[in-house]
Amino acid sequence: MLRFRVGAKMVTGSVMKILILAFCLSTLLAAQKIETLIGDGKPGTSETQVNNPYGLVIGPDGALYWCDIDGHVVRRMDLKTRRTSIIAGTGKKGNSGENIAATAADIDEPYELRFDAKGNLFFADMKSHVIRRVDKRRHTITTIAGTGQPGFGGDGGYATKAMLRQPHSIVFDKQGRLLICDIGNDRVRRLDLRTGLIETYLGNGEKKDPLEGAKLLDTPLLAPRAIEVDKDGKLYIIKRTGNALYVVDPKRGTYHLLASKGFNGPKGISAGPKGTLYIADTEAHAIQRFDLKTGQIAKVAGSGQRGDGPDGDPLQCKMNRPHGVFVDKKGVVYIADSEAHRIRRLQMK
Repeated sequence: MLRFRVGAKMVTGSVMKILILAFCLSTLLAAQKIETLIGDGKPGTSETQVNNPYGLVIGPDGALYWCDIDGHVVRRMDLKTRRTSIIAGTGKKGNSGENIAATAADIDEPYELRFDAKGNLFFADMKSHVIRRVDKRRHTITTIAGTGQPGFGGDGGYATKAMLRQPHSIVFDKQGRLLICDIGNDRVRRLDLRTGLIETYLGNGEKKDPLEGAKLLDTPLLAPRAIEVDKDGKLYIIKRTGNALYVVDPKRGTYHLLASKGFNGPKGISAGPKGTLYIADTEAHAIQRFDLKTGQIAKVAGSGQRGDGPDGDPLQCKMNRPHGVFVDKKGVVYIADSEAHRIRRLQMK
C-alpha cells in the first residue's frame, strides 16, 4: 500500500485520492462566479432594468435576447457594451400588428424565444395564444401559429387557422420544425415552416402522465411546461406538474422518465455541454444541473432561499422564482431571475 506524508502525518494512497478530489472540487467551486448582467431589483425596461424576465437565448449575432413578460416586450443586449434595445412590442399589453415593424406591434406576455437557422426570431406570445415571428432583415412581425383565441383545433391545416391555448415553450427540432408546448391543451404541437401546416406531435389532451416506454402516438402528456432538443435530436420535456423530466427518443418513438424527484416547480430547461441539462427550478429558487450519464442532480446556483443576491458565490446567491435558463457553447449559464427582476450570468473566472 502506498503511503504519503502530509505535514507530520502519513496517509494512504486512497486517502490521498480523496484529498486531491476534494481540493479539485473546492477549487472548481471557488472559480465559479455569478454576476448581474442587468437589473436593479425593481421592474422596468430601462438600460438598467428588466421586468419579470422569462425565456432567454444567445442570438446568432452573439447578443442576449430575452422576454420581459410584464413589460410585454422582447429585448436585446449587446454583451460587449451592455446597451439594450427593444426588438418586439410597444410595451402595451395586447395583440396587434401584422407585417408591420415589430416594435409597433402590441404583444401580451411573451414567454420564450428561439432563432431559426436563418436568424429569424420566434417567440411564444402566451396570453395572446399565438406564436409570432420577427424577420431578420425587415424587422417586421407576423403571426405564424394561432388565431388569437384560446382553444384547440386545426391539426393538418395551416397553423395560422389553428387554435392554441397558452403556448409556453418553443424549440426547433433537427429538421427545422418548430415544436410548441401547447400547455393548455396538454400537447406539443409541431409546425412545418416550409408548408405552414401544424399537427399534434405529443399528447392526446388527456390529463395524465405518459407511462414509461409508451409510444408517442395517442399517449397522454399532462401540461408540458418547457422543452429542449439536444445536438443528437433528443427532446427533453420538463413538467411542472409532477416535477418530472422526460426524454423523447425520436428514433424509438417512446417516452422515458429521467427524474421525478429533486425538482420543485421547474419551468425552464437548456442543454449544456458534456451530456448535461440545466433546469430553472422555479419554486426551489435555484438552477439545477442534471447529468444524463449518472442521473444525478446538483444545484449550481441559488441558495434555496427566496431573495435577491448577492453576486459572487453562486450557491450563496438568493433568487426569486427564476423561469429561464440558457447555456451557451462555452458552458456559460444565463439565468432569468424573474421576480428579482434581474438577469444573471454564471461563468468561470
